Amino acid sequence: MPTNCLRDSDCKAARPAEKLFKLFDGNGLHLAVLPTGGKVWRAAYRYAGKQQTKSFGPYPEVSLAEARQKRDELRAALRDGLDPMADRKATRSENRLHGKSRKWITLREASEEYWEGRKDLSSSYLANARRGIAMHLCTALGDRDIASITRVDLLAELKRMDAAGLHVYVRKVRMWADQVFEWAVENEKATINPAKLINPKKAFGQSKVESFSALTLRDVPAFRQRLAMEGELQSVLACKLLALTWTRTIELRMMEWSEIDEAEALWLIPEGKMKRAKDHLVPLSRQAVVLLKELKARSRRSRYVFPSDRTLERPMSENAVLYLIHRIGYKGKLTGHGFRSIASTWANERGYTPDAIERQLAHVPENKVRSIYNRAAYLPERRAMLQAYADWMDSCDVDAGVAQGRDTPAERLA
Repeated sequence: MPTNCLRDSDCKAARPAEKLFKLFDGNGLHLAVLPTGGKVWRAAYRYAGKQQTKSFGPYPEVSLAEARQKRDELRAALRDGLDPMADRKATRSENRLHGKSRKWITLREASEEYWEGRKDLSSSYLANARRGIAMHLCTALGDRDIASITRVDLLAELKRMDAAGLHVYVRKVRMWADQVFEWAVENEKATINPAKLINPKKAFGQSKVESFSALTLRDVPAFRQRLAMEGELQSVLACKLLALTWTRTIELRMMEWSEIDEAEALWLIPEGKMKRAKDHLVPLSRQAVVLLKELKARSRRSRYVFPSDRTLERPMSENAVLYLIHRIGYKGKLTGHGFRSIASTWANERGYTPDAIERQLAHVPENKVRSIYNRAAYLPERRAMLQAYADWMDSCDVDAGVAQGRDTPAERLA
């Protein structure tokens, strides 16, 4: 039977399908590609006349070379008459001795089952949570009974992340693990939640807090002047539309023509593209509509409003707007996300309803009662607010008097 059939490029290129499929390397080793996007090394073998499967961990955390080594060790154990699953069976026996008759489940299995049931979260959030647990916890703990994992076990893996300088990310992984363990406790798969026993403020280091750079309202006219000097590049138009819509850069990059209602001047961002799994409506000002008409004329029939320069099948680079900002002299002073801060400051200073501002920024309140809303909430006020903001942005341009040395519009309006 052929062995070592896979190349690392094959593993990297594998994309999820509706059903699980396998890439075979030989001698029982295969890479299982899950519908959720995860990739797990598994080895099929026979012991005592029965077909068995053992997991070696997720790819790429466990490399192709490491998986092959684990497969060879498993086959060596079989040649010596040893049971490759002896450790797991010993844990099960210990559970039975202590009167634990519950169904045995691994951390990896519990994680998959829990996140599979979270239909209220966006696909990107779910992918990040799954990947975080798989990369940083499942290599050492993934195949263990979730009920056997102690605070010491979990903290040891999290401390590795902290030691590597991942002071912010380790807190996210602990939070995601906390949710999985809490689910396990509620479903009688475990008796304690070790993640809840770890205080992140005391257990982990601190990173220097750096907020998204944003300009003050008084700095906007000068920025608009400098931006106008770049002409009508796609990145320039993207920068302008980002400012007018108050959206996140990733949402603008992934914007599709099918999401735009020209008759109603609305942009519907579907839940899969949002940070939270909820549709979001963005009213389009007159200025935004003009930009979209110009972009439509140069769209080259791509489904994306901002297609890549290299192929129409992908959106523009995630750093296109940021590179433009850097190039025109605003590195460290402004980011794409910073436009949201500018807009929020402007709207709050002008007395718009806080709930309307937060809804336009797609900040959904955590309070369960307040979070019950429809996607068109505060739409009339939000439409008027975005139009007034677009008019204010226009007033910051050169032809509004900034270049002639008079008081800037930002100073007059702030």
